[in-house]
Amino acid sequence: MSYTALYRKFRPGEFDEVKGQDHIVTALRNQVRADRIGHAYLFCGTRGTGKTTVAKILAKAVNCEHPIDGSPCGECEMCRKIAAQTSMNVIEIDAASNNGVGNIRDIIDEVQYSPSEGRFKVYIIDEVHMLSAGAFNALLKTLEEPPEYVVFILATTEAHKIPITITSRCQQYKFKRISIDTIAARLQDLMQREQIPAEDKALRYIAKAADGSMRDALSLLDQCIAFNLGETLTYDKALEVLGAVDTEVYSRLFRQMIAGDAVGCVEIVSEILIDGRDLTQFVNEYVWYLRGLMMLSASDQGEDMLDVSTERLAQMKEEATLADTETLIRYIRILSDLSGNLRFASQKRVLTEVAMIKLCKPQMDTEQDITTLKDRIANIEAQLEKGIVAAPQQTQSVPETVQAADEKTASTPKIMPKAIGEDVKAVLGRWRDVSAMCDPVMRNMLDQCRPVPDDDRLVLQFTDPLNEEYFTQKDGDALEQLKRIIGSLIQKEVVILTRTVDAQTDAMYPDVMELIQFDGIEIQ
Repeated sequence: MSYTALYRKFRPGEFDEVKGQDHIVTALRNQVRADRIGHAYLFCGTRGTGKTTVAKILAKAVNCEHPIDGSPCGECEMCRKIAAQTSMNVIEIDAASNNGVGNIRDIIDEVQYSPSEGRFKVYIIDEVHMLSAGAFNALLKTLEEPPEYVVFILATTEAHKIPITITSRCQQYKFKRISIDTIAARLQDLMQREQIPAEDKALRYIAKAADGSMRDALSLLDQCIAFNLGETLTYDKALEVLGAVDTEVYSRLFRQMIAGDAVGCVEIVSEILIDGRDLTQFVNEYVWYLRGLMMLSASDQGEDMLDVSTERLAQMKEEATLADTETLIRYIRILSDLSGNLRFASQKRVLTEVAMIKLCKPQMDTEQDITTLKDRIANIEAQLEKGIVAAPQQTQSVPETVQAADEKTASTPKIMPKAIGEDVKAVLGRWRDVSAMCDPVMRNMLDQCRPVPDDDRLVLQFTDPLNEEYFTQKDGDALEQLKRIIGSLIQKEVVILTRTVDAQTDAMYPDVMELIQFDGIEIQ
């Protein structure tokens, strides 16, 4: 006999076995007990919280010959047929693949016939939000006034997509995310039934990774069991299978950030990649770790909102004293932006490393909020206390910072003459000087582009649209900053454009290094 997945093998068959949805189970049992069965129900909630399972149990309960306290007995002929999916009274429909008007009309035709056995015909329509507008309209009248022997149960993960005309005709039940404690207890029970030894810490981590979904938890548990077949499921093995990072790494990373050790943070990112961990998952979990520190820093009752061991809580309390709440919020803001960008990025490692440097060096954070300024002032004060002064420039001919460029710009006339084609070529010839005057982030972006002359204009040509977006985003001033830097060099205003081309087109243009001259010698 073929293997059955855990989430199918241990799917609840009666209301008592449903975990984490007591408010729904109680209401439905009372309805069955009092024989006050509704004609239409709408079950909504996130994935894996028991919507379809409860729908099947309700279908058995309303047709059960001998219900026990509002729950199906599981022994009568109707219960056995419904459990075996051989009953003609329970019709399950996947709205994702049966979403047309014709499919709904078939249902309307069928409901005219009373059930051949049992009391009710039950239609379970899963992912009902996938129905077309025409299908919803066709369902309206029947849903409002179905025959007395018909019950509709609609299940969806996106209730906001269902027309209000449908929801107003249904009893609506919202399935909550299941708590970590409830999921972990269920996993422990199933492991005992399967006679597989497992550490409580490992099961609790799987429960946390499931993010409130019992089905996801059972699927992850299945995966961990398969990887460690015949062995005890330990916490370290669960981390290895799920590609997760031990919280000890987050503690190390946080302390490096507080110390302003950008190199140390980048090295930790490198370790994570070498271990084969996923950067997106790492960033998301680190945000949750910082959220825990923020709760501890913001309130004395913050520890009640954390689900960690006593040892870990003591360590997090110590770390929460290393930074104020505003700084933690700045960290979370930067990492949350990074998490959103990683989904579409082709260079995830580079983006992550840039974010780590911004976390350690507040002066590189382009969003100059109060917290960033406070951190910059704190860094300057720490350097002054140590007797550290600004390093002198290596040469007078090549400024190294944007501040130097701004000083030159301030000394030049406000209205500069427009640059012509020869001026643009002169800019390309001094491209190293331009790059040296930029901050590290802009310098990195300029390394990803090919500057191209276009009559009296300078075009920054990219092969990756995400790199171009750095200069074109509405809330940024990178392009204006680059114009000021170039203006300080040639004392003329250059029109700068950006564009993205494919690699083949990009290769047709000469490299800017061919135009750069050193001591009058042109590099070929």
